[in-house]
Amino acid sequence: MKNILLAILSGIILAMGWPTYGFPFLLFVAFVPLMFAEFKIRNFSSYSKLKTFGVAYLTFFIWNLITTYWIYFSTPFGGAFAILANSLLMSVVFLLYHVVAKRTNFTAASSFLVSIWIVFEKIHLNWDFSWPWLNLGNGFSEYHNLIQWYEYTGTFGGTLWIWLVNIAAFKAVLLYREFEDKAVIYRGIFKTSLLLIIPISVSYIIRYNYEMPERSLEAVVLQPNINPYTEKYNTNDARIATLLTDIAEEKTTESTALLVAPETVFADGTVLQEFGNSEAAYFGRQIVRKYDNLNFLGGVSFYQRFSDPAQVRRQSNQLGPNDWYDDYNSAFLISDGESQLYHKSKLVVGVENFPYQSFLKPILGDVMIDLGGTVAMKTTQPEREVFQLDNGAFTAPIICYESVYGEYVTGYVRNGAEFLTIITNDAWWGDTQGHEQHLSYAKLRAIETRKSVVRSANTGISAFIDPLGDVGKTLEYEKRGSIKSDVLLNDEKTFYVKYGDYISRVAQFLALFIFLFAMVKYKRHRPA
Repeated sequence: MKNILLAILSGIILAMGWPTYGFPFLLFVAFVPLMFAEFKIRNFSSYSKLKTFGVAYLTFFIWNLITTYWIYFSTPFGGAFAILANSLLMSVVFLLYHVVAKRTNFTAASSFLVSIWIVFEKIHLNWDFSWPWLNLGNGFSEYHNLIQWYEYTGTFGGTLWIWLVNIAAFKAVLLYREFEDKAVIYRGIFKTSLLLIIPISVSYIIRYNYEMPERSLEAVVLQPNINPYTEKYNTNDARIATLLTDIAEEKTTESTALLVAPETVFADGTVLQEFGNSEAAYFGRQIVRKYDNLNFLGGVSFYQRFSDPAQVRRQSNQLGPNDWYDDYNSAFLISDGESQLYHKSKLVVGVENFPYQSFLKPILGDVMIDLGGTVAMKTTQPEREVFQLDNGAFTAPIICYESVYGEYVTGYVRNGAEFLTIITNDAWWGDTQGHEQHLSYAKLRAIETRKSVVRSANTGISAFIDPLGDVGKTLEYEKRGSIKSDVLLNDEKTFYVKYGDYISRVAQFLALFIFLFAMVKYKRHRPA
């Protein structure tokens, strides 16, 4: 029973430390109760693997449930699947730590735990069931002044920091339990304090010495506030264009360089090859002609139908014999020059992407793709497209879920982006933590790349974010209107942009080495 209570305590502390309502310093001790429960099970219980998995699952289920329950409002099946499956994966990771800890010393086991958790987070960024929402480094997004050094490490630096402090605190607990000496506690507090104070001090030094870029442009963000369940797919593109025109005229002037509308704001479904004749393109041309320096960036839904089997891709949708189509969630830029297009390439699992179809479709049917306002697999593109404005500035057209992926976003910057534009539609989750967390994570991308962020959300929260992660002007949830601000331009590339998730690459090697060492050592010393 005590182990169950310890597991519950860890889950609650993790949830209480999570953005946007939480206090992230709780994350530095959140795993200690769970680690202590595992220690007792490992040393004093039979069936230790099963019991360790059980307490771990309880911890991670509580954490996932409290922090990501809001997925249910978009898709009940997807919400339940995300919470249950993610809890399962986290529990398997912790079980691997238990297996290694039984065969090695404290230092090796702790190093393995840190490494294998980072490997798990890295996998979650790249495989078809990608769901990195609860990657630990995201936990500081509301207290971004603590992690200005993400420009060197990305969010894996935050994950590493959290685990190191948890392990230091856990070691102090074990030592005190063994020796019952208050000096042990004092030394533990001192070491843990250093692990906290040094990174925080470095962060504030970086922030204090950072010089803001001098170049800028004026941007206006539109927030049409269209309910996706009752309005969006029942309102044609012509009416959307009229609405956007009315909102745009509130703030747009001759000095405005960029006008931004949210993801799939033009949702009728435009034939890709006929984009030039679409309502979306017509609106873009009309609005930029009214103002000398204006460029328009917005979201549009495309499709491309074909009968040639040679054109079929993994993400193509079949209607019938020799009848397929590709479905795109895209961004477009209209300027005095030619239009520019980008197709969303990090897809939402179960809504835009059906993972491992050959295995799952016979079991689940179409349940995973008939969700969230879409009934088709989305088609992606291999490269990160960068849009060039008439004034020569370059921006990254980041669509919704893509903004959660740190190394992925660096691809836009390596291709020349001088600021980040995020277009999204967070209305699927209602007025919950979902849209607030999504905005909060955008601050991490600003810090990692030292790029300003222009964010247009259909129902909110639209915002401007500077290269230090500070949020400027915002338009709150379920408010229709526009906001205007100067956006700083920066063509420099941070250490993280250049080298990406190098911490995870080191962790992969270390986790494999320690695991093999533990298994070989155990076999050599196991009684015959």
